[in-house]
Amino acid sequence: MIRQIEHLLKQLIGLEAESVGRLVIERAVRQRMQALELAAEDDYWKQLERSSGEQQALVEAVVVPETWFFRYPESFVTLVELALKRKAALAGSRALRVLSLPCSSGEEPYSIVMALLDAGFAPAAFQVDALDVSARVVELARLGHYGRNSFRGQELGFRERYFEVTDSGFQLQQRVRDRVQLRCGNLLDSNVLGGEAPFDFVFCRNLLIYFDRPTQNAVLDGLQRLLHADGTFFVGPAEASLLTQRGMQALGAPLTFAFKRAVVAPVVTAHGRVVVPEPVRSMRPEPQPLRALPAVALAPPAPAVRLDDAASALARVVELADAGRSEEALQECERYLLEHGPSADAFYWLALLNDMADQGDSAQAYYRKALYLEPEHVESLVHLATLLAARGDHEGAKRLQLRVSRANPTGMKRDER
Repeated sequence: MIRQIEHLLKQLIGLEAESVGRLVIERAVRQRMQALELAAEDDYWKQLERSSGEQQALVEAVVVPETWFFRYPESFVTLVELALKRKAALAGSRALRVLSLPCSSGEEPYSIVMALLDAGFAPAAFQVDALDVSARVVELARLGHYGRNSFRGQELGFRERYFEVTDSGFQLQQRVRDRVQLRCGNLLDSNVLGGEAPFDFVFCRNLLIYFDRPTQNAVLDGLQRLLHADGTFFVGPAEASLLTQRGMQALGAPLTFAFKRAVVAPVVTAHGRVVVPEPVRSMRPEPQPLRALPAVALAPPAPAVRLDDAASALARVVELADAGRSEEALQECERYLLEHGPSADAFYWLALLNDMADQGDSAQAYYRKALYLEPEHVESLVHLATLLAARGDHEGAKRLQLRVSRANPTGMKRDER
């Protein structure tokens, strides 16, 4: 039955089972069977087949949100800079339009609103649309009440400006909530965002990694149609290569993972008509092997280094990867290891770069090196489990998913890598 349910989830929301782990799906099925007081799997499958309400309930049991305010803070700094320029270009002709999906329980779209308000935007100068497949988390977003887990990092001044303290947490002010139009919908349904005017900014982060390649392309086709010609697309770190393969151009701003459409020169036809063609999505090239790194011994202790130097070096790796400059990012990883010694994060990025280049053997080796140094390195556990499942090692993937569950007791999160 689990195989049938996996196929159904792929049809419903495009979910690739290996991306979250079959244990997560099995646990969600058990929860729903208990809720319905059903003991037999066949009885649950029959219920699932005939009830769209139960299908939605299962989706919500599988899709467990994990997010917080101002995640990837650099992207919000870049958003403000670009929004100010876009506002000047529009010269008051209309409000800025921003799309956030999946919006989860609202932390991302509300962060967008707070960033724009802090930059001096009048409330009427912009509108944020937010979409999620889960009706439950959309309702949580509408309530706008959050616990301490939604506030992370050192910069929490926004909490004092935009929240009221309650006995059970923090209540978001109505003036912020009013700027977000929340809706529940499936991104794979062409009618959900059909007829929408183009958006100046689209945030779609850490969603595409859970889809297979055809679904990724279908979703990106739809989102690119919704993006204004001068708009900006924000994705997650592991999704940057998907946009470069489609001919989009990274802004190059560190840690933002932001892209614009490629510039396409106008064409003059034989009749003198000027036509600006749509950018052509580049075909995926045959993967080229990344240059092998020299062997790095794990046993000797690393020399003492300044932590800020090491952090800056690793940030440079992320910046290059964000810009789609994989070879340079690889060289920075190599330099990092030579100067600072072995690091789980450095090996993780080496693995991810190889993974994105379809160099599975090298990626697998580097993920394992990261886990040798840090056995509960969740990102490496998750990506290695996905890689093993894709290569047919389902038992190995299952073992790693168990380790993920132990390292992260709340289970695999949709918005977490």
